[in-house]
Amino acid sequence: MRELVMRWQRGWTVARGLPAADDLGDGLRVRGLQPGRDVEYVAFDGDDLGSVRRLAERVHAEREITWLTVPTSAPERAAAALAEAGLVLLKRAEQLMVIELRDHPESKPAEPYRLEVEGGAAITATVRGDGRPGEVAARGTIGLTGADAIADRIETMPAHRRRGLGGVVMGALAGAALEAGAEHGLLIASEEGQHLYRRLGWRPVADVLIATTP
Repeated sequence: MRELVMRWQRGWTVARGLPAADDLGDGLRVRGLQPGRDVEYVAFDGDDLGSVRRLAERVHAEREITWLTVPTSAPERAAAALAEAGLVLLKRAEQLMVIELRDHPESKPAEPYRLEVEGGAAITATVRGDGRPGEVAARGTIGLTGADAIADRIETMPAHRRRGLGGVVMGALAGAALEAGAEHGLLIASEEGQHLYRRLGWRPVADVLIATTP
């Protein structure tokens, strides 16, 4: 799990343009500077409750808004340890998921939608609608690091949902990452996004809990 976490985090920082994380032994500390999420700790092993408690102590010592992200195969035990450590759960049903990019399906948007893909270390895919000029219907990013590609911030705007656009974005990102030399896809999926990713062939390898101070 430690290796997967490190690989995911490296690509996530590329996708969001963040500085490299600090390795603390029990996990990583990320200076995220995200709205409502200034600092984030990511546990290497959420099944090691002693490690989770030590990271929780670090979270309490921070002066800024700080999250603790915990991948685990035993979410109930990890949740209890976080509560005992004085943290509150923000999210308890996310999942770390993986796929081999060569197996990822691709699809084209139906008319009048159009797909735009921009390359780089962080590849972006945008589906534009037929309404206002420049209107974004769906979008996402994938960060490249070595043979890994980490998908991030995949979203479809409410007015354009249930039209397959999330699959279009994911397929475009996977295809572009494969062309750039990546082989493996990783992401942390929200509860809402898991149905889409499973349908596209992604498989879960760990549950993910996210906690913070009260």
